[in-house]
Amino acid sequence: MHPVNTKWPTAGTIASGADIGHVHLKVADIHRALDFYCGVLGFELIAMLGDSAAFVSAGGYHHHIGLNTWHSRNGSPPPRSATGLYHVAVRLPSRKALATTVQRVLDAGIPLQGASDHGVSEAIYLADPDQNGIELYRDRPREEWPLTPEGDIHMTIEPLDLEALLKEADG
Repeated sequence: MHPVNTKWPTAGTIASGADIGHVHLKVADIHRALDFYCGVLGFELIAMLGDSAAFVSAGGYHHHIGLNTWHSRNGSPPPRSATGLYHVAVRLPSRKALATTVQRVLDAGIPLQGASDHGVSEAIYLADPDQNGIELYRDRPREEWPLTPEGDIHMTIEPLDLEALLKEADG
C-alpha cells in the first residue's frame, strides 16, 4: 500500500462546489439499458440519439447518466480484472427512497452483490445488464458521521441490515 502523498495537490485545489455532474456508460443494447435504468431504477428518459444513445435523469436535470452503444453495440462486459469504472454511485435523498428503490430491484429479480453500512452512508451494490457496477446509497446526516478521536471522518465497512432497510419501502 502506498502512503498518502501529503504534497498533493500541486496544481491547486478544485473548487469546493465541484461535483460529478453525470456519468456516461458504454452499453451493448440501449433498450435493455433503458429497461433497467428507467424501468427498474426509475430514472426518467430525457433524450435519445437514434438507437445509439440515451440520456436519463432524476428530477428534471438534463442528464445524470448517459448510455451509448457507439463503441459497444452487442459487446460484452470487460473482464473483472480490467481497469476502468468500478461503479456508479446513485445517492438517494432518504432511507425510505433507498429502501423503495432496492425493493424495486429485488422485485425485478436483479441480484444484489452486497449491502454495507459505511458509517457515513448505507449502500447496496448490484450490476446493470452490462455488468457495470451500481451503488445505490443514502448519506446519513453529517452530525451522525462517525469520527476518530482526532476528529477525522471514520468510514467503515460493516454489514447492512437489509431486512430492516426494506421495512421502510413504500407498499
